[in-house]
Amino acid sequence: MHLSAHGHVTRFADRVEVISVSGDDSHWEDQLKSGWGTTRFFAAIEARKANSDLVLVDVMGAIVMSGKSQQQGLGAIVDTYAGRARNDDLGNDVSLALYKDMLRNRRIEEEIARRYTDQEMRCPVHLSIGQEAVSAGVCLALDRQDQIVSTHRAHAHYLSKGGDLKAMLAEFHGKASGCCGGRGGSMHIFDVPAGVLLSLPIVGSGIPVAAGAALAMKQRAEPHVAVAFLGDAAVEEGVFHEAANFAVLHSLPVIFVCENNLYSVYTPLKTRQPDLPLERLGRCHGMPSITADGNDAEAVLAVTRSAVARARAGDGPSFLVFDTYRWLEHCGPNYDNDIGYRTPAEFEAWRGRDPLSRMEEHLRNNGILDAGKIAALEADIDSEIDIAFKFALESPLPGPGEVNVYA
Repeated sequence: MHLSAHGHVTRFADRVEVISVSGDDSHWEDQLKSGWGTTRFFAAIEARKANSDLVLVDVMGAIVMSGKSQQQGLGAIVDTYAGRARNDDLGNDVSLALYKDMLRNRRIEEEIARRYTDQEMRCPVHLSIGQEAVSAGVCLALDRQDQIVSTHRAHAHYLSKGGDLKAMLAEFHGKASGCCGGRGGSMHIFDVPAGVLLSLPIVGSGIPVAAGAALAMKQRAEPHVAVAFLGDAAVEEGVFHEAANFAVLHSLPVIFVCENNLYSVYTPLKTRQPDLPLERLGRCHGMPSITADGNDAEAVLAVTRSAVARARAGDGPSFLVFDTYRWLEHCGPNYDNDIGYRTPAEFEAWRGRDPLSRMEEHLRNNGILDAGKIAALEADIDSEIDIAFKFALESPLPGPGEVNVYA
């Protein structure tokens, strides 16, 4: 039986609320909400009637629990699944790995911002501070052989996928040891062994490259997955729709990951698009699509794992929308809440949902982290950062003989 998942889901702290449920009986939605209970595990689910069965389907269409409607109500099935989900929780080891990744990315970018005024990095920088949960959750769901394609805001994606920090910072400094030989800057970073295929600054331009990578994987019968990171403005480009249509038509193992930080530079989403869920753009092309909390790394990981499993099984692409928020200016090391396109109150509300602080609180409450352990992690990361910056500053500039001439 093949079922496709639809429905908008929101995660509030320890509770999952299903906003819309497909099915023949409208009262299922109320039963589903009341029967769910609470669980830390993020699971977006859909109820469908199949003959006389009640079926629960996860976000990407896999049947996770079913039962005869004559024998048990939907609420009982949901309670059973919720209990199983608690037993299958991501675990403290995974939570700690997500925390370490977010902490590392945060401190690296904070140091980039701090040093930027030294005028040694002569390229623009688009920082992801506040958005770290997306890169951490998505990339932890991937294998090293899987490939990602990123955007102008690529640092966190590159680092979470295992990109070399020294090569990245050397590139920012225009040095020959940089990942592009010092000629690409922060918006053109890649690490082929780590699966970072490339990053491109033109909005939407990396999307068809990821689809092409997925096509190559399928033609070679490789069990790998390609991921296209994109912003909320990229879905306004025709190339997104062309790539999505092609990916669905050929059932490609590609995942389109939309980081919805609400703004295209200074223009808010509400003045650019109708007031409709972004996930509908994926569904209109016939692919499973879901919106999740992009400031909850565990939610991001759970949803991405489901999409990755679909892709590896040959079931085609998925469209994932993660709602998040960038703290700093669109391009540069500073805060810009005073220039009028967004309010300080909006910023503070989102900072209150800081993905790093939320994960730290969870790990502290479970006895995994304390002040001493956090300080030790920070010291190790800061040492790595200092070594990488020293490498970048001491590396040579590219020489005249390394210039590529196209004529």
